[in-house]
Amino acid sequence: MREILTLPRIEKALLVGVSFPRDQFSLALSLAELGRLTATAGALVVGQLTQNRDRPDPRTFIGSGKITELQALVSSTAADLVIFDHELSPAQERNLADDLGVKVIDRTELILDIFAQHARSREGKLQVELAQATFLLTRLSGHGAAMSRLGGGIGTRGPGETKLEYDRRRLRQKISQLKAAIEKVRQERQLKREKRHASQIPAAVLVGYTNAGKSTLLNALTQAGVLTADKLFATLDPTVRRLYLPSGRTILISDTVGFIQKLPHSLVAAFRATLEEVTEADLLIHVVDLSSDYYEQQITAVYQVLEDLGGIAKPLVTVFNKCDRLSGPVPKKTLSKYKPAVAVSALQATDLDKLLTTVDALLPGLRRAN
Repeated sequence: MREILTLPRIEKALLVGVSFPRDQFSLALSLAELGRLTATAGALVVGQLTQNRDRPDPRTFIGSGKITELQALVSSTAADLVIFDHELSPAQERNLADDLGVKVIDRTELILDIFAQHARSREGKLQVELAQATFLLTRLSGHGAAMSRLGGGIGTRGPGETKLEYDRRRLRQKISQLKAAIEKVRQERQLKREKRHASQIPAAVLVGYTNAGKSTLLNALTQAGVLTADKLFATLDPTVRRLYLPSGRTILISDTVGFIQKLPHSLVAAFRATLEEVTEADLLIHVVDLSSDYYEQQITAVYQVLEDLGGIAKPLVTVFNKCDRLSGPVPKKTLSKYKPAVAVSALQATDLDKLLTTVDALLPGLRRAN
């Protein structure tokens, strides 16, 4: 049975990105992000290949001409890993590996590897394991009719299918067990939320693109001591802390796993127990990395995930973070476009008082709970 990849620290990777007419995000942003994901996983990026296509090639995603070009690039860079910034079918991945003579993975596998490295709590590990098992099941199922021997008749009998069906059955059993364990976690979280509601302590949740500075902001506001690093998905496990507002009220504030464009559906499903905090919150604090050249596209990606979770209608304040990296003041039109909005530097703890005042004003009518 195929196992989820764990990247050795010395692998040299080539990145492959393809632009299609209806893409929502720029190829430059997507490949830059893929490079950071690759570095976070522990591999070294040694080159990249891009292409414009109307539709994916059924066999290799990129077509025979680009395969030849990619073969030459693999040879010249001595790459031992090729990472596609798209979801590949099992057949495409096998064909590419055969043609290139090196390991080939896609964006989903790369993100799963990073999650597996960074999960620390039992809850986080359960959710990552569920995402991995769900992904592996699609890979096993992807072998399709060519490997099926259950149709009956001459030539269809034999032990070949037995191993495949056994692997599928074991994976389905494992997925059921993981879902049951995560459901128990979800119920425990629900009990905690009910106790919080009974005490009428409002709850705010930090959301945002990965590496926007959510953990740094949580530390600056509450001295939470959460791990921070200049990496994508540096922290996966949620942390809840008390936060004292200028009015004297107390609220609970928690962070969530960072969002990203093309976030695999298996991860959203696996982390639903954690992400339910978004739907139960009284207020969302959307942290944006204003120093990024692509911050507006990242905002769009976050909105899409929030819409999928059913949290897009929640009261929301936008926090433009990392303003210390700007050469000048934050443009007023940027703040007004995403009103209510506050510009801060979580790292330097500047203008956090403005954020607290804004949060306080967005939670009117809630009973003082201090």
